[in-house]
Amino acid sequence: MSTSEKPYHHGDLRAALIEAGETLLDAGGDGAVSLREAARMAGVSATAAYRHFADKDALLAALAVRGFRAFGQALGEAAAGTKGNPLYAQGRAYVRFALARPGRFRLMFGPLLARAEAHPELRDTSHHAFDALLAVAGDRDEALRRWAMVHGLAHLLLDGAIQEENVDALLERVIS
Repeated sequence: MSTSEKPYHHGDLRAALIEAGETLLDAGGDGAVSLREAARMAGVSATAAYRHFADKDALLAALAVRGFRAFGQALGEAAAGTKGNPLYAQGRAYVRFALARPGRFRLMFGPLLARAEAHPELRDTSHHAFDALLAVAGDRDEALRRWAMVHGLAHLLLDGAIQEENVDALLERVIS
């Protein structure tokens, strides 16, 4: 029997753990995310977190899945909402997404993605996000060229290698 005075009833603990994980991710990157801390933030024991996530990688994969869903949606909306060049609109959305949520962006495209076969939902959502680029680019090579360019630009901006006050003007000069 538990020594806690409160019985375990949380509602949607998985969602609460993911929310807590996102808060940790935004505050300090994937190194700041732990099941124990996410559980504490959700108001449950660390043991309760393991009912939903086998380990830290599983929680990180769930966070990356959520990120890729939002990312794919942002790319799709950018292409659909433009009256001009949809590739430019997607490139701008790509870089803006990275700058707005750097911890999430770095997680999504970090070492965990190389282990995506262990996390089928992560593999599928990352492919779906690439499909949004492919749908506009028309062919795989052009999508890869555009992806490499905006991904590199996003990292250069995040890492401070390029310091630009007016990111929109930079994007207009570089990717239009």
